Formats: sequence, C-alpha cells, structure tokens
Amino acid sequence: MELRPIFDFAPVHQLHRQRTHRLREVLSPNAPLPEGRIARHYALTHHVFEGAEAAARNGDQKAFDWYSTHPDAGADGLGPVAGPEPPPVVLAPGVDGLIRSSASETPYYVLAPHTRGARPGLRDLTLEAVDAAAAADPGFGTLIADHAVVICLLRHKRLGETLDSWSITRLPGTVFCDYTDEPLVLGRDLVHEAGHSWLNDALTAVHAKLDDQVRFFSPWKDAARPVYGFLHACWSFPLMMLYTAAVLPHCSGDVRRFLRTYLDEQRALLAPTADDHASALSLVADAGLRDRLRAVHQEALAL
Repeated sequence: MELRPIFDFAPVHQLHRQRTHRLREVLSPNAPLPEGRIARHYALTHHVFEGAEAAARNGDQKAFDWYSTHPDAGADGLGPVAGPEPPPVVLAPGVDGLIRSSASETPYYVLAPHTRGARPGLRDLTLEAVDAAAAADPGFGTLIADHAVVICLLRHKRLGETLDSWSITRLPGTVFCDYTDEPLVLGRDLVHEAGHSWLNDALTAVHAKLDDQVRFFSPWKDAARPVYGFLHACWSFPLMMLYTAAVLPHCSGDVRRFLRTYLDEQRALLAPTADDHASALSLVADAGLRDRLRAVHQEALAL
C-alpha cells in the first residue's frame, strides 16, 4: 500500500492554513503570511501562541515582545538547514526541562528565547531516523515532516528498555520521546507520535463527534477505552508495524531481533481488534477519514 495518499488529507491541510493564519493575525498582525510547508508554520505558530500567552499571564513584556517578532518561535536559528525543506527542530530538554502546569496533565516544552538546539550528535541521530522513515516509505517522510516538526528528545536508554513517548493537542506537530543509539528505533517512535498528531488534526478537521460513552477493549491498555482512544491505538500502532516491517530487511543483529520481536508482539495485540475496529469506524461520519483508518488497520492485520 502506498502511504503518501493516506496522509494527504485535504481537511487537514485546510485546518493548518486556517488556524495558522488566525493565530498569526492575533500575535503578529504585521508579519507576512508564511511561505513554504504550512504544516511547519502551523506547529511553530502554536509554540508562539503558547509562549506569548504564558508571557502575558506572567507580565513578562520582554518575552511577549520576542514572540510577537518571531513568528517561527526562533526555530530557524536552532540548527543548520540543509536542502530545500527545513529539517525538524531537534531539542534535548530532558525530562527536567519540561513544563508542568495545571493547564495540561502531560508535561511539555515550548520554544522560547533561551531555547538551544540539541547537540550535533543527537541532531544527527534524529535526522538519520527521519531519513530511515522516509526510506521505508515516502509517506512516512511526509508524515514526520508535517507532524513531527519539533522533536524533543528526553532520556537516553539502552535497547530493550521501555521507551516513553507522547504528543499533546495543545502543541500539534511536537513530539516528546526517549531514545536509544539506534536511529531505526527512533524512526519507529517518530512515526507513532506523528501518527497521533495527524489523527488529532484529522478528527478536528472533519468535526468528528465521538461518543465518550462508547467503549471498546484495547489490548494495548488491557482495558475498555473510549472510541477516541481506541481509534488512536488502532491507527498509530499499525503505522509502527508497517514501518517496522519495511525496515526489518535492512537491519541486523540486536536491532533486527528487537524490531522483529516488537512486530510479533504487535501482531498478537492487533488481531483481536478486527471486529471492534469495524464497529468503531461506523461512528466516524467522514468517509475519507474512515477509509484511511480502515486501510492502515487492514494492511497491518495482513502482515
């Protein structure tokens, strides 16, 4: 299955344009409208809005003025730019550098005047991971370029240790993840979190209304979950499976054993969701989104 058309979803592109223009009009009304990849501006503009709001709340005029005059949140100064398309913004704030506030149950990080890019070694590791995803399928390259615009590396771990990762709706296109020394493993987790970000945008773009009272059993959580969480799991884990199946022939040694074991585990977890996934999809009114979710789920079931 060719994945690029799956992620090329017109309502998501329209959402990116509309929200980017709306936020920029509030924060920087005199700034020129952005050129280039709109998804990148969409992600960075949310950092600007989040940072400016916090600065206004804290009475920090200097920081507020900085955000007002930096519609890219300073991203273009955080690392070398190679090629026609800017690479992801790679940061390494660590867990201790994350913001914890009553506004979010999940810790996060906002680009700010004091932000520094990750050291070259970590940036190179991340760009190798991005390249590996694009080599596995050009669609994965598009997914990461649009939905993992800012990558925050957290804890370095050994291969085989539990790797935590997440994304949040208040900062779309920003990914938080642990990492090992293996770019192929980081690429897998970037696909997973970028997938979550894509689906959040897609559900918003089509004005999806999912009944919180409807629940389906999620093998990944070993519990019944609302349809929203169930659909997210049945989308992002299959994307990781498709990525893993694509890169397995090109790796060896410990990495191959790790990824092969992971794929086997995911096959076992995904198989029992077939009937419930069909029922959950019936609650998604938009045919274009419904078809995309079904296609990825079925492709992963067939692995």
